[in-house]
Amino acid sequence: MSEKVLILGLSKSGIAAAKFLAGKGYSVYLTESKSTGEVREEYRPQIKELEALGIRVECGGHSDEFIDGASFAVTSPGIPPKSEIFRRLGEKNIKIISEIELAYLNTDIPFVAITGTNGKTTTTALVSHILSKKFSAPVCGNIGVPPTSLIEEKHDFLVCEISSYQAQMTEKFKAKYACWTNFTPDHIDWHGGLENYFNAKAKIFLPPQEPEYVILNAKDEKLVEFSKKCKNVIFFDTDETSDSLLTTHYSLIKDNAIYCGSEKIIDLKDCPLVGHHNYQNIMCAIIIAKLVGMNNNDIRERIMSFNAPEHRLEKVRELNGITFYNDSKATNPEASIVAIDSFNNQNVALILGGRDKNTDLTEMCHSINKHITTVLLIGEATERFEKNLKKNGFSNIIKEHSLEDAIDEAISLKPDVVLLSPACASFDMFKSYEHRGEVFKNYVLSK
Repeated sequence: MSEKVLILGLSKSGIAAAKFLAGKGYSVYLTESKSTGEVREEYRPQIKELEALGIRVECGGHSDEFIDGASFAVTSPGIPPKSEIFRRLGEKNIKIISEIELAYLNTDIPFVAITGTNGKTTTTALVSHILSKKFSAPVCGNIGVPPTSLIEEKHDFLVCEISSYQAQMTEKFKAKYACWTNFTPDHIDWHGGLENYFNAKAKIFLPPQEPEYVILNAKDEKLVEFSKKCKNVIFFDTDETSDSLLTTHYSLIKDNAIYCGSEKIIDLKDCPLVGHHNYQNIMCAIIIAKLVGMNNNDIRERIMSFNAPEHRLEKVRELNGITFYNDSKATNPEASIVAIDSFNNQNVALILGGRDKNTDLTEMCHSINKHITTVLLIGEATERFEKNLKKNGFSNIIKEHSLEDAIDEAISLKPDVVLLSPACASFDMFKSYEHRGEVFKNYVLSK
């Protein structure tokens, strides 16, 4: 009888893991807490496809029949460790791993791991874009492509975005290069505290999982302190005089250009991504490209040909002197701050709001005071956001019932920029941040 494996969650990663393990001869059981009618519509047709491969699938709960006798379980990243299914598996001593861990244990392809509170998706996409000039280096992980769907193909690298959820469920995963873009409060409820959130990400940088090189943000004090625990650290966005320049591959900005060590790579004016946070993403990508041996001209050309991922300070259009930016991926105040701080000396109308994560708003309010002319509030967070803005001295606030109404009102103000950067989750009014961003873009483009 073949070895039994349990897959938790009918998700992209769960489906990919189930197919991979079934192909390796395991007896695969996939269990989903939601009923068939509640699971995402795109996954429902795959149930029959999985069953045709001999995979057992159940929806609407986790039965003892599926759980009992499993050698190990592969979890989807959205299932929190404090969930009932984790407790039940723990009681039965069934080991739980992430799909990323599963992929790593079954391939020799080196991983480039990118994590961080903000910027990891853009950095992952940019690293892949640059490396793809010379190598086969597809994106995978939290960016939406399960690595188990790639490991039986021929690739030089897997450029893997890793969320804190995924990192927490690894034990042996070991990247060749690992980058931590920044650290700010997020997912605190899921992890049960800020330090737990930090420690989840930190796992992939420390023994026994330490990578060949660790790439960290020199402007993030917590990461600079953390660097003392790491081996082979390279900093980006550092100062020329820093004591922490451990190799020639450090990256910094000087004379309105990005350098790697003493070598000029690209002028800021030639970068397709706006804002200092995006310059940090570029610096990180440059370091990785230099580590794999790419030349400066190829790196510069690939940066210039890069298009930003959707919903991340994405320029939508210019209309009657107004430039519209979709930053719907900004689901926390820290992410919105980096977008807000990207605009100087411009008349900016900012659309904020959605489902509140109840994180501190003080720093965001300070940034709004510096850079924003008008704030338009929508969604469940309206009252708390309004209260905090006024408490911090910002009063030019307009409340609207829908995103479309907020866009119309913003246009009537004739600003230089209309920026959607909500600082909130989307689930009060939309299916996802992607859905929110698409509604924004489609409405703006219909004008």
